[in-house]
Amino acid sequence: MTFTTRRFGAADWQEYREIRLRMLADTPIAYGEALEHARSLGDADWIMKATRNEVEPNIGLAAIDDEGAWLGVMSGFVSAHAGAMLVGVFVDPAARGRHEGVADELLDGIVDWARVFGSTLTLDVHADNPRAIGFYRRRGFVDTGVTMDYELPPFGIENQMRLAL
Repeated sequence: MTFTTRRFGAADWQEYREIRLRMLADTPIAYGEALEHARSLGDADWIMKATRNEVEPNIGLAAIDDEGAWLGVMSGFVSAHAGAMLVGVFVDPAARGRHEGVADELLDGIVDWARVFGSTLTLDVHADNPRAIGFYRRRGFVDTGVTMDYELPPFGIENQMRLAL
């Protein structure tokens, strides 16, 4: 599979909307937003959501195949308390797996971005998402011991993980 990664923003709002809806349908415990809510948003809301990914210091990266299909996305923002944060991680099921390289390349881009803001990259992951936890551990993230309630059905717990950069 061949693909390229690049930053995305306001001009990509329609593609971002499409992949965000796929994300929410695929893994509803991962994004802090309900699919029904996302489906109800208007164009202006989606333009705003996509724009956030290009406003410094935020970043949004997309992996895009040769035909223009979005295979995955990852975003980052800087928290006043935790520093660089990884959010909005998704790779389409057809592009998953170490052999495809999509998740690794996207994360490499986020790690490069995060180094500008400090010595760690932090994320929150639902405890019932072993595929994501396994990927993060393989890439060197470790549990911090911090947990928080996931506030949407099916509820549960999110664990904080951190990567030393």
